[in-house]
Amino acid sequence: MEPLVRHKGKVACLNRVNVDTDQIIPKQFLKRIEKSGYDPFLFYDWRYLENGEINEQFELNQGEVQGASILVAGDNFGCGSSREHAVWALRDYGFRILLAPSFADIFYNNCFKNGVLPIRLNSDSWSKLAPYFKGEERWMTVDLERQEVEICEGMVLSFEIDPHRKQMLVEGLDDIGLTMRYQQYIEIYEKEQMAPYQRVYD
Repeated sequence: MEPLVRHKGKVACLNRVNVDTDQIIPKQFLKRIEKSGYDPFLFYDWRYLENGEINEQFELNQGEVQGASILVAGDNFGCGSSREHAVWALRDYGFRILLAPSFADIFYNNCFKNGVLPIRLNSDSWSKLAPYFKGEERWMTVDLERQEVEICEGMVLSFEIDPHRKQMLVEGLDDIGLTMRYQQYIEIYEKEQMAPYQRVYD
């Protein structure tokens, strides 16, 4: 995975509560086995009208948020079924960072496994994001090492994160990448376990 240390990006806002994974990536698009190619289907039922045309009223279709890599969402984001495809779709669209008052637990865990940083905001921090809901182009800078979000000059929000998960993101590691760091020890262990049987067959 690509390391995430300090990220500056345009912000998109989806100020809706209880956005579930079926809205993030509808079930009819779960047949793919790759982690890529989900971009066109993210929020499909909201991004498009029934005739297939762009829904100009949907938040992510507004001109000022095109190319956004930071998503500000509402409470309980990612609830519903445990499909990991929801995070794949957000990542494929371009989002590296999500900010919300709370996330569903399984979705929250899946974010870290796929190089997406979910930041939980307390009520005080959330109230300071009000200007981002006014339909203007906005940017943020997220410093993971310092655990800070700079929302404008002189205004910085701090956030908490598990140290192990933080290190995984900073180093660009997923579970497989972390395991591969111990490959030489795994090989030594396997050889030791196979040694008695090897002597028998020799």
